[in-house]
Amino acid sequence: MKAVITVLGRDTVGILSKISGACADCNVNIEEVSQNILGGTFAMIMVVDTSHCNVEFGQLQQTLSAAGAEKGVEVKITRQELYEAMHHI
Repeated sequence: MKAVITVLGRDTVGILSKISGACADCNVNIEEVSQNILGGTFAMIMVVDTSHCNVEFGQLQQTLSAAGAEKGVEVKITRQELYEAMHHI
């Protein structure tokens, strides 16, 4: 299953490393990454494959949120089919 991870917060060293490390710990493959720093605000979107994830989706959400909190950023993960359904007419 594909999912979209969004990260937003004040730019600091190591955000990408922390979030990608949390993904690796849960056996989540990162397929695409886009990031920008806009006026000191870090913004990142990741498309990931969770088909081999070694934890339940709820636990993955908590793990990513906790990793983000350690770096002072907000992390959200949404299943891609839900994301697509929200934007389908």
